[in-house]
Amino acid sequence: MASSNACWIDDPAILRTRLQAASARVGLDTEFIRERTFWPQLALVQVALEREDGGIDVLLVDPLVPGMLDALRPLLADPAIVKIMHSASEDLVALGHACGVPPSPLFDTQIAAALAGTGSGMGYQRLVQETLGIALPKGETRPDWLRRPLSPTQLEYAADDVEHLFALHETLAAKIAVLGRETWLQEDCARLVATAGNMEGERWPQLGGRTGLFLDADAQRRLLRLLRWREHYARSHDRPRSWILDNELATLLARDPPADPAALQRRLDAHPKAPRKLGAAIWEALSTEMPDEAEAPIARAEEPDRKRLKQLQQAVAARSVELGLPDGVLASRKWLEALVEGADWPGALSGWRRTQLEPALAPLLEKAGGFAERSV
Repeated sequence: MASSNACWIDDPAILRTRLQAASARVGLDTEFIRERTFWPQLALVQVALEREDGGIDVLLVDPLVPGMLDALRPLLADPAIVKIMHSASEDLVALGHACGVPPSPLFDTQIAAALAGTGSGMGYQRLVQETLGIALPKGETRPDWLRRPLSPTQLEYAADDVEHLFALHETLAAKIAVLGRETWLQEDCARLVATAGNMEGERWPQLGGRTGLFLDADAQRRLLRLLRWREHYARSHDRPRSWILDNELATLLARDPPADPAALQRRLDAHPKAPRKLGAAIWEALSTEMPDEAEAPIARAEEPDRKRLKQLQQAVAARSVELGLPDGVLASRKWLEALVEGADWPGALSGWRRTQLEPALAPLLEKAGGFAERSV
């Protein structure tokens, strides 16, 4: 393979011209800052393009330049061009928010490495080292990607992040094809893109932490109201969730709700991290029932059936060995707990994972009571 060539792009017209040379695949990565905002602040976009001589052109695109995101958008949305990325979840959110569309179709090399049996959750540097035998230098510690100009070290690090994506794609795609797992990869990558494009957040955010487990049903519904309001406010005002209402205070208000707006304001005034100016909005959220809250699942403090959970874990581990998959790829403990508690193959357990696991898990779940009837 010929050598790569990196260039800084700060003119939308030049970017449009360069992207006209894009083939059926591009390498893609981003650098962003997410410390004081809800949405990632896109600071750099790296695009790798194949040259006719077999070499690679790396475009280091400055998204802070007006018009640059508009020039980038058609590439992201083009269904004929595969976007090769590594561990793309946050990059998808950053690009989706900034450009209005997440990159698709996606080939995520981290997901591909897991499905190929290479390793689960592998970082880019390690995957490049183990797959291609290339040792990449470590980047700077917490660099400021929004500063201009970027340092030579930053530019080199950014270019490295996409330079080897084509080689990884070729190697991993070949392994996936031999194993007959192309549809598995497509399904997992499509789910990742869909998750990044979800502008509403989790439907039942009260289930996301352990604090809600020790609340009664009414308090859990109040917590749901507060967390949904917080999610909407954080997204619309581009502020971190914890800056709007931290989990501890939300739980306290849900467990012991104030009697009226004045009592709420006194509580907020006395709490060091409380959003005192948002008292009226918090009261409205806390006291207003939502149309679907009666459907909300209730978190239970008691442990799931440990014996049944262990049986499921053992069955999953055995099937993982048969398929040559790393631990955790087929099913996480959280997913298995949901099955034990009666969920019907939630989230990523649907699709190809269900096909691989149901023959082994269904008998165990049926013994737990009622699964066979629920899944018919």
